Amino acid sequence: MNLRRRNKKHVEMHNSALNDILFILLLFFLIVSTLANPNVIKLMLPKAQSNTKAKQTVVVSINEKHEFFVGTTKVPFEGLKQALAPAVANEKIDPTIVINAEKSVPIEDVVNVMEIAKQIGAKVVLATAKQ
Repeated sequence: MNLRRRNKKHVEMHNSALNDILFILLLFFLIVSTLANPNVIKLMLPKAQSNTKAKQTVVVSINEKHEFFVGTTKVPFEGLKQALAPAVANEKIDPTIVINAEKSVPIEDVVNVMEIAKQIGAKVVLATAKQ
């Protein structure tokens, strides 16, 4: 009688299903992280019928307190041209400035940013929310 030999069983754990789940989770987080845009200041944009998306070289946001932001950095209006010039100079072909202006912002502020963009040789796109 050899009882010891019968009790020695080799136990294997199959982890192929675990690998599949981890791969799917990794893929999900990679896709979600590319969709998230951390360089956005939340504003209530005016509505439009068409979509105004463009290649975003530089984003200038104007909130209801008439504060100007280049990306997420707060910039005084007097320093706006100095903040925009290096970012636009890096783009060789078709530099574009996207303006995100709150609904309550006077058009005068938007036009001032447009004039600065014209001075540094960039195109301007006014961002709107689709209806």
